[in-house]
Amino acid sequence: MKQFLEEAKQASRILSTISGSEKNRILKEMAEALRSNTMQILEANALDMSDADKNDLSPALKDRLLLDESRIDSMAVAIEEIAALKEPVGRVLEGWVTEDGLKIEKTSIPIGVIGIIYESRPNVTSDTAALCFKSSNVCVLKGGKEAQHSNKAIAEVLKDVLINNDLPSSLISLIPDSSREGVAKLIKMDKYVDLIIPRGGAGLIKYVSENATVSVVKHDKGQCHTYIDKDAKLDNAIAIAINAKVQRPGVCNAMETLLVDRTIASSALPLLKIAFDEAHTELKGCLETQAIIDVAHATDEDYDTEYLANILNIKIVDGVDGAIEHVVKFSSGHSEAIITEDITCAEKFLNAIDAACVYVNASTRFTDGGAFGFGAEVGISTNKLHARGPMGIEGLTTYKFKIYGSGQIR
Repeated sequence: MKQFLEEAKQASRILSTISGSEKNRILKEMAEALRSNTMQILEANALDMSDADKNDLSPALKDRLLLDESRIDSMAVAIEEIAALKEPVGRVLEGWVTEDGLKIEKTSIPIGVIGIIYESRPNVTSDTAALCFKSSNVCVLKGGKEAQHSNKAIAEVLKDVLINNDLPSSLISLIPDSSREGVAKLIKMDKYVDLIIPRGGAGLIKYVSENATVSVVKHDKGQCHTYIDKDAKLDNAIAIAINAKVQRPGVCNAMETLLVDRTIASSALPLLKIAFDEAHTELKGCLETQAIIDVAHATDEDYDTEYLANILNIKIVDGVDGAIEHVVKFSSGHSEAIITEDITCAEKFLNAIDAACVYVNASTRFTDGGAFGFGAEVGISTNKLHARGPMGIEGLTTYKFKIYGSGQIR
């Protein structure tokens, strides 16, 4: 592991000398290489899907794991979109001259070597590799064992492009020891690794956060809520709620709990139940909800569970204040939404809720680097320092001060 990371650190110095136009050209080659190696990647993914069947993975996890020609093309498009973004490195963020005549420039630079630990979704391999390359960072990747064949195939395609351009393949690498012991070593290698980004289950996040000596930006669980206010347009509210839960239940920006204003509960809940029944959603609710519609009982444990499946909690609350109270208690700081036509109520929710992304009249499913115009993201940070929300190339840079003098002494 030490030798592997030493090579990564050395490669980071080479990457820092490559121009933005050269990086963009290579990224476009990577996108085309994914397309031309589609069959090879699909064959590897088929091995992972076969193992998923043998290991009886949930439908949601299988959906995250599955690749087809369309998804591989989307991966290539994401890399092309990243190439089209403005150069993030070497930008003068601020500049000024001090009283002593020193010219100071606050300039964006890469972080260095970034370790990314993730589960299930093989497209994370290409997304994060491209984002790191664009921002002149070396990426050290540790994917989940359920996607090991897919991740290896994707990484090899990208590494071949690097080799063909006389660049070290260690700019994009899967860690040699992907066991728990290997991860334990990686997260303590602060001499060589500058940042760790864990994205996965609560257990993974907790383990990395408690044991890493490398700085960590957490991609924590998505305990997302949508609140339907008494002044919501009900048709809009139902459409947004269905999208937030059903469109892709197994992702972190999917809604896990629907909050409904008590004033409209008796009229809104039967309509919501019809819509969710058509989507085959398993519903759970508070005692008041159960008095209106036929659903299972939801406990506090349910309200604190990230299902990542087509299961939804429902709770009746006392207006926006009740919604805020519930969200504050159970939110993971990821994405929260209010559906209302009352601007005062909307602003109260926006200002009171401490989450990375807070929506008015829109689905939480938009919390995504691509949807935000970032091209892709390395994760959705629930941290408050350094980066928050969808973490694109801007979140993969830091800065330093360049100071130009003419003989000044203090």
